[in-house]
Amino acid sequence: MHGRGASAESILAIYPELAVPQFAAIAPQAAGNTWYPNSFLMPLEENQPYLDSALARIDSLVNDLLGRGIAGNRIVVAGFSQGACLTLEYAARHPRRYGAVIGLTGGLIGPPGTPRNYPGSLAGTPVFLGTSDPDPHVPLERVKETEAVLKRMGAEVELRSYRGMPHTVNDDELEASRALLKAVVEDQR
Repeated sequence: MHGRGASAESILAIYPELAVPQFAAIAPQAAGNTWYPNSFLMPLEENQPYLDSALARIDSLVNDLLGRGIAGNRIVVAGFSQGACLTLEYAARHPRRYGAVIGLTGGLIGPPGTPRNYPGSLAGTPVFLGTSDPDPHVPLERVKETEAVLKRMGAEVELRSYRGMPHTVNDDELEASRALLKAVVEDQR
């Protein structure tokens, strides 16, 4: 899932860098290059109906894959920035055993104090959270809260923060993502 102001093509540019050709990549395009209009830290209703529409878009893609006989543990959902927030919120609201969940500079959506009583289990899903510290858009505390919530939901979460990194994706994050994808491939042999 691409970030605010970006495009499906921009997030797909990461695909060759991951160098795991056994995976097909699907990248939907947000209307107007944004999934929802306001900060992910705003009250949920201030990002509606766009937020629900974006979450439904991911759900339709995942359900299409499941309907084609692709097991949930072979599906990886990933995103950067606004796309990472959307990816992480989707995984929390639609828990199952995914192959992996990758959030590159993102966190669960909603203002501080938002209830995080998501029902269900992520059943051991590996989750990678990478973020800059500090980041101009995503507070490290929200990423840490996301880590705690997803662990409570049964995910195996790894959080890496990068001191002074700009709002981007670095080589270490790509390597961590690559390792998760390779693990999904190896688990399916």
